[in-house]
Amino acid sequence: MRHAISVLACCLLPVCLPAETHTIQADKFYNSFDHRHPVLARIKAGDTVNTKTQDAGGYGQNGQRGGERGNPLTGPFFVEGAAPGDALVIRFSRIRMNRNYGFTRYRMGTYAVTPESMEGIYPGSYKKGLVDPNRDDIVRWDIDLNRKTVRLNEPKSRVHPLEFPADPMLGCVGVAAPGVFAPTSGISGNYGGNMDYNRITEGSAVMLPVFHPGGLIFIGDGHALQGDGETLGTGVETSMDVTFTVEVKKGVRLPGPRLETADAIVAIASQPEFASSLDRAFRMATSDMVDWLVADYKMEAWAAHMLIGTQARYDVITAAGSMGLRLPKSVLPKR
Repeated sequence: MRHAISVLACCLLPVCLPAETHTIQADKFYNSFDHRHPVLARIKAGDTVNTKTQDAGGYGQNGQRGGERGNPLTGPFFVEGAAPGDALVIRFSRIRMNRNYGFTRYRMGTYAVTPESMEGIYPGSYKKGLVDPNRDDIVRWDIDLNRKTVRLNEPKSRVHPLEFPADPMLGCVGVAAPGVFAPTSGISGNYGGNMDYNRITEGSAVMLPVFHPGGLIFIGDGHALQGDGETLGTGVETSMDVTFTVEVKKGVRLPGPRLETADAIVAIASQPEFASSLDRAFRMATSDMVDWLVADYKMEAWAAHMLIGTQARYDVITAAGSMGLRLPKSVLPKR
């Protein structure tokens, strides 16, 4: 591991150490949100981290394999002073694609369409070795880093170029899961995890509960672009350059992940994708948003119900998985 540090600014409180910027390149990646993994770096509240992530197949910026499929994670980052019962706020100031290709699966899964519509539609395999020498179920997308676009390399549609503006995001953002639970980097839960939420983009802030000393932050699974629901089972998977800062909120006991963007707040009902009840996720997200409005915005419970009932937008984050309840900031009470 290479780890360079430069001092940026001083904390105004006399007991605080200066905030620092850390440039960190991992040489080992993990496939679970496990508190027993060796710490990659120790950071303080207010510090900034510059790092990189591998794609979902374990390939990095230069196309070399550095991790194991699927979703190898960069981390864990130990946040000094973070203790169980606290919350971490991870603010992403930079999420940038750093190579000229990505990949998706060739076909949606039965979690996204009715079984009868899949019957005889087209094979799940295409060509072996297009992206990974051992796989025939994924296809290559070309990434133009200057134009910030993605375009399907092959097969070619007769009627659509399948070229779109990129919208880089992180699929995996989480902390070490509670107890001795060591969930894989393929699922999500109250610790965050493989949430695959396409609003976790540059400029957003993810809030997570802390279950172990230091919180132990992991990130990974960058997507150049992904539609709602992650119906292909992937986004346009690629490696990323990531910059984030972290804040510790003492004694804030979150039930699960929350998200803040430039124009909205989102209560995330985080569950394993492709295998969970969206009805349950709907209720989880709604319940958490009520608690959020009452605790942080000082609304009466009945007023929170009225606000949600008239202004809520529900995002299907992953098919048969997670949902988000999104409220525009323009309708929130002033704080």
